[in-house]
Amino acid sequence: MERLQKVLANAGIASRRKCEEIITAGRVEVNDEIVKTLGVKVDPINDIIKVDGKAINRQNKIYLLMNKPKGVITSASDPEGRKVVTDFIHGIKERLYPVGRLDYDTEGLLILTNDGDFAHLLTHPKHHVPKTYHATVKGVPHGSLLEKLKSGVQLDDGLTAPAEVDYFDVNPVKNESTVTITIYEGRNRQVRRMFEVINFPVIRLKRISFGSLFLTGVPRGKYRYLTPKEVQGLMDSATQSHNVRNK
Repeated sequence: MERLQKVLANAGIASRRKCEEIITAGRVEVNDEIVKTLGVKVDPINDIIKVDGKAINRQNKIYLLMNKPKGVITSASDPEGRKVVTDFIHGIKERLYPVGRLDYDTEGLLILTNDGDFAHLLTHPKHHVPKTYHATVKGVPHGSLLEKLKSGVQLDDGLTAPAEVDYFDVNPVKNESTVTITIYEGRNRQVRRMFEVINFPVIRLKRISFGSLFLTGVPRGKYRYLTPKEVQGLMDSATQSHNVRNK
């Protein structure tokens, strides 16, 4: 037996949090009875579960690595009609949703899946999966400023955790520099806000790795399937980072 919201998320209906909203709105039936209470346990194999009158699919789990372009919304749909990441996915009938977010103006590595447990594991605040970015800024931040980012800076939602920061490239002609930064949190626009604190706003931002995954070989706007070994590696990384930080 499993919690209803977990079964819905694993079926690709939506994220687990959104599935909870769908349940409390009275849109879910289990064996022809409307269920509005969170935490109800169901049998995902034998129970007949419907959302808005339509039975959920017993889906194969899918895991994709995408190279998100700049100017694309990290969402399955957009009410304003802007391009979303799922517009780039073809030939897959299952409903996929992003694991975490990349800003509209940020490009790079994004994971999409229909596995709610997997997405929850990688994005839960207690799991510190490393995410590495190339942040291009105007000018060249002094080394002491990068040390501040390493130690943690104060944002409006609290002090950031220590980060790994180093110079990647300096372009004296354009008076720009690219800094490699690895963070272990997932706050909204975190990297951009960190650089704003030291007065070097980000011009371009690209995520180049997520846990053990890298963008190598995936062109902008394209994607590939993750191997079972890569999926397990990400899950192990999330679990191990939690255990290490709580010793």
